[in-house]
Amino acid sequence: MRASSMSSSPLAEPKPRRIETAVVILDASATLALILKEPGAAMVVDALRVGASMSAVNVAEVAARLQMEGWSESETGMVFDELCIHIRPFDAATALLSGRYRISTQALGLGLGDRACLATACTTGFPALTADRAWIQLDLEGVEVRCIR
Repeated sequence: MRASSMSSSPLAEPKPRRIETAVVILDASATLALILKEPGAAMVVDALRVGASMSAVNVAEVAARLQMEGWSESETGMVFDELCIHIRPFDAATALLSGRYRISTQALGLGLGDRACLATACTTGFPALTADRAWIQLDLEGVEVRCIR
């Protein structure tokens, strides 16, 4: 789904309103599943209808992937506008928590973006929504993980 074809958005009209709070924190993998129409996209649509946020780090991951696939910067930006995802800043407290998660997530191969999502979920108290099944094995205090696949 290219931004130029957003009229075929997977979200029913009217668009959800952009809200400062959320019921889930989206991982880049969940957001990409929706944009690229992969399995689990319907669960992401449901989350967006009631409110979803993302760490700015995960937004960067999605933007990088879409631009690698030939999307323009403006097309990429329009996706986030269309989906009404609240973008949360990656502040010092969340960054430090993300760093603390390195040891406990290393065996599963989780990277900075994954840890940013998990730390954002922990600091907000909202569950993390991901397409990465490995996250289900995590046992991080204060973090609920939901997998879309």
